[in-house]
Amino acid sequence: MHWDDLRFFLAAARSKTMATAARRLNVDATTVSRRIERLSTSLNTNLFDSGPDGMTLTDSGKRLFQDAEEVERSILNASDLLTGARGRLEGSVRISLSEGFAAWVVARHLGEFRELHPDISLEIVTTNGFLNPSKREADLAVMLGRPTKGLLVTRKLTDYALGLYASRGYLAKYGQPGNVDELRQRVLIGYIPDFIYAEELRYLSEIHDDLTPTLSSSSINIQLEMTRAGLGVSVLPKFMTTLDDELRPVLPDIQIDRSFWVVVHRDLTRVARVRAVIDWLDGLGRNVYSAGK
Repeated sequence: MHWDDLRFFLAAARSKTMATAARRLNVDATTVSRRIERLSTSLNTNLFDSGPDGMTLTDSGKRLFQDAEEVERSILNASDLLTGARGRLEGSVRISLSEGFAAWVVARHLGEFRELHPDISLEIVTTNGFLNPSKREADLAVMLGRPTKGLLVTRKLTDYALGLYASRGYLAKYGQPGNVDELRQRVLIGYIPDFIYAEELRYLSEIHDDLTPTLSSSSINIQLEMTRAGLGVSVLPKFMTTLDDELRPVLPDIQIDRSFWVVVHRDLTRVARVRAVIDWLDGLGRNVYSAGK
């Protein structure tokens, strides 16, 4: 067995496709495929099955995955100790974030972080769904819910609030709804149900079971722009609306409360550059809480 082949195996198992694994490893898909085939041959077993949802691990692959992660952890820990990287405030940190938090909080304060830690390179990933620190897809994540599985350390970053909003023009044309029954008659903007990646995003159904969006997008920023354009009423985080003079609250007594959770692989909790990012996020969390009250 070539031990370096385990790195390609882990990337393929986490990515589900050869192409995605190749991009993460900065090689071509043929190289990934060749390495996986060599590993399978050396172990005399099939490690993956292919299907409509991509590559899935066979029973043998699942057993190898657990062992390969242990090997990976040992190598990373040894590397950090020998090079001193564990204690240095330099290197890259990949963060998985929701789009709204990334665009309206993190990106707007990124200059402050660069001044504090110019040698730390942040890789900010926003997708429909979070990268998994447990699988080493990201170094840490700020998630909408607290995960209960995996080798993770989790804690609450901050609480925040959401409310119903419409534009000045929309309310001037159609008037302020007086209750939820009247709200049901309005054009509602929200998430595409099939693309909701976290139950915490089901805002409209939390207000009333019969509320469904007429206009929908998987992007909270597009929902915001549709609302600002006067197309309807939407649920938006207050940290996105506080300073927007175009938006006005709708049924202001309705408030939805949520929390952000910092999630990090337990092996990375003492890595200085990761710790520095978490400490910085703590400060941002206080800003979010203040804006959401």
